[in-house]
Amino acid sequence: MLIDICVCTFRRASLEATLKSLGKQIPPTGATMRIIVADNDDVPSAQGLVESVGKTLALSVIYIHAPSRNISIARNACLDTAEGEWVAFIDDDETAPPDWIQSMFHKASSDNLDAVFGPAVAEYPPETPDWIRLKDYHSNRPETRNGVVQTGHTCNALVRTEARCFTGQRFLLEKGRSGGEDTEFFYRAWHAGARMGIAESAPVYEQVEPGRLRFAWLRKRKFRSGISYGRHALKDKSRIAQASLQAQAALKMMISATVALLCGFSRTPRNYWLLRAVFHAGAFSSGFSIREQELYGEPARAGSPS
Repeated sequence: MLIDICVCTFRRASLEATLKSLGKQIPPTGATMRIIVADNDDVPSAQGLVESVGKTLALSVIYIHAPSRNISIARNACLDTAEGEWVAFIDDDETAPPDWIQSMFHKASSDNLDAVFGPAVAEYPPETPDWIRLKDYHSNRPETRNGVVQTGHTCNALVRTEARCFTGQRFLLEKGRSGGEDTEFFYRAWHAGARMGIAESAPVYEQVEPGRLRFAWLRKRKFRSGISYGRHALKDKSRIAQASLQAQAALKMMISATVALLCGFSRTPRNYWLLRAVFHAGAFSSGFSIREQELYGEPARAGSPS
């Protein structure tokens, strides 16, 4: 059995730590593993690093230049290159403990799942504002809806490539700059019958970049997430049902904004409710022809946290 571990990268020095952590993975019994790195930069800027680190690892490392500045292009290049019965995804700013793949595979095989998602736990730098640290906005923990896993994220995922629901599926290029391409991909697979689960015992860890410790960055991401969620919720619904869902989103937006106003100068709850209002605003907007904001394609800008 072959497991391909896929990493999409764009100008991140943290890729070295990611690769070194993958080189320490303990394979499931009877499995071999490879690492596939898809470089999404205009030029093959990561090639030297990947080849240099790859020589020090026990696993085979494959480098692909998959330009440019569209994460879906890189993800699809990984899928096109992968030959394994299983494909794992991890981000280039994350590291994995040695038993990560083993734990993910155990969950998938024991529960007969087509895809498994694990937590991506944020590790914050010392300058992180308290209101961000307390609410842990940057960790990504997979969730269920009505007891069912309907979608997930490629920051920590394992996929059975031979499952019919994933055969021939690719990430949408139009979402490759805004983000949400992985949510849509797995939501589409769920509609096609994918059985998906959560491996709480298989976390990966992300060092949060200083440029993402700003309210403005979180606001942009929350609005995009709201649009993405809303478009999934509205899919295949009648016009009456769509109008009802949008009305609910508008009501939640107003309630959240009101609570934020009542919180006054208490930064932690105020920002929490403001960001909830922004998310519901995105969900409300999803029924209209609004272009999703671009989050990716350039490294996060450094700046003073607010």
